[in-house]
Amino acid sequence: MVNVTINGTPVQAGEDTTILEAAASAGIHIPTLCYLKGLNEIGACRVCLVEIEGIEKLVTACGNKVAEGMVISTNSPRVREARRTNVELILSQHDCYCASCARSGNCNLQSLSNDLGILDLPYRREMPVSEWNKSFPLIRDFSKCIKCMRCVQVCDKIQDMNIWDIANTGSRTTVDVSQNRKMEESDCTLCGQCITHCPVGALRERDDTDKAFAALADPDTITVVQIAPAVRAAWGESLGLPREQATAKRLVAALRKIGFRYIFDTTFSADLTIMEEGSEFLAKLRNRENETFPMFTSCCPGWVRFLKSQYPDMVRQLSTAKSPQQMFGAITKSYYAKLLDVEPERICSISVMPCLAKKQEAALPTMDTAGAGPDVDIVLTTREIDRMIRAEDIHPGELPEEEFDQPLGVGSGAGVIFGATGGVMEAALRSAYYLVTGKNPEPDAFGNVRGMDGWKEAAIDIAGTTVRVAVASGLGNARRLVEALRKGDVQYDFVEIMACPGGCSGGGGQPIAEGEERAGVRAETLYGLDNISALRFSHENPSIVQVYRDYLDKPLSHRAHELLHTAHDAWEMPGAAAKK
Repeated sequence: MVNVTINGTPVQAGEDTTILEAAASAGIHIPTLCYLKGLNEIGACRVCLVEIEGIEKLVTACGNKVAEGMVISTNSPRVREARRTNVELILSQHDCYCASCARSGNCNLQSLSNDLGILDLPYRREMPVSEWNKSFPLIRDFSKCIKCMRCVQVCDKIQDMNIWDIANTGSRTTVDVSQNRKMEESDCTLCGQCITHCPVGALRERDDTDKAFAALADPDTITVVQIAPAVRAAWGESLGLPREQATAKRLVAALRKIGFRYIFDTTFSADLTIMEEGSEFLAKLRNRENETFPMFTSCCPGWVRFLKSQYPDMVRQLSTAKSPQQMFGAITKSYYAKLLDVEPERICSISVMPCLAKKQEAALPTMDTAGAGPDVDIVLTTREIDRMIRAEDIHPGELPEEEFDQPLGVGSGAGVIFGATGGVMEAALRSAYYLVTGKNPEPDAFGNVRGMDGWKEAAIDIAGTTVRVAVASGLGNARRLVEALRKGDVQYDFVEIMACPGGCSGGGGQPIAEGEERAGVRAETLYGLDNISALRFSHENPSIVQVYRDYLDKPLSHRAHELLHTAHDAWEMPGAAAKK
């Protein structure tokens, strides 16, 4: 431990502690724009400058460690002037039309500028401009980039995809797609982690709320909306609702206020996915000598894009089961259209997802199996549905809870935990055990696949057969796992992978909380909901039983294959052909 003085306060800190961390431990806040602990500690923004007695130059608090006897000032006249000047220089190259920015009210630069009392700029404004394909699910606005490097570091160090890089030099320096590519020509997985780690509005999802409002305004259109499991654990954050108040049923009430006709729970099709994917896995186990293992889950379109672009020779190991979103869309425009006795073309199928990759998934040419156009017409992120709620001046905290519609509104606790890393695996094992033995296991018997570790593994005994499973979240961990498989260092039968760290609860379409990784907290909410659920097994969901009895016949039936399964090799990722 070393002794330092910060703003006149004696502070003890470890000798490897940065000034920024030492100050925080004493309750002294030093503003930053680019800093992310352990990820981006390069002092690019120069906002965290501090003054150290006896040292002529100001230094960055994020990049310098404490030393015995240091006397530090975080708000001296020199520091205040330098900090204000640096922010003004950033603003001189920044689109400051905050009122029309997706991050207005949740922007570090906006908050810092207000805190510093900056009311006008003394410098000439020069905003960079560059073309971008606005139809792509991920949108970059060059005029808002502050060159903090967060997107580059997250993509390189966490997701190991290297999509972003520095372009140009000097004052023209900016961030752009690496290797001089257009984004739509890159192997971007659309995980959206660059968006959730951007401190400003330089990166965002393509906004599809106008399409949803247009569908709602058309009297001949029947709007059917599904809510993903992870959304219920996060949707209230940007609306200021405490977790115990931001329930799925209160979101249902808000969506009915907006005008959505039928509101369902994607946990229904998560349970459906378990029946199809679990049955597919057991069929492979029975035919082990002719199959290639492990079988990979296919619920996460970001992961599917990753495997198709990085390891296209392994795509055949993906489960052919569609994601819950796409299963729901196919059932909506077939089975549910028959229940309503309407032409499926009249249905506008809308999903609320924690994910950007779902927008691209819904647009795939293979996702129109119900024969009425795309099975899912519009995909909205959690952030977008929150914007729609605010646009309608709805205050969800004042609304009583309302129930999902039926029969597609019933979901099990196993379906709910799909939103957490390890949840798909746990749900699948619960039902696989039943399908093999005819008996339910203890619902929490497979809890060892839970947790925020980036790569987990377990050996599960099912009626005397040992099943080796693994779970990974975050594409950097996914790459490590796949490389270990290819080298023969590990052997698994069944592997779940989610593109985003922590799974869907940490998805790229979730509300953004500066400096916080909320995937773990959101996952706890989902496991809590599973724990109190009356239904904890997918195969016991009465709506699932009904849809098989009345329409699908059984898992892996001919009709189930037509509607609920897909050919992953029927479309190409950019650059994948060169790697085959």
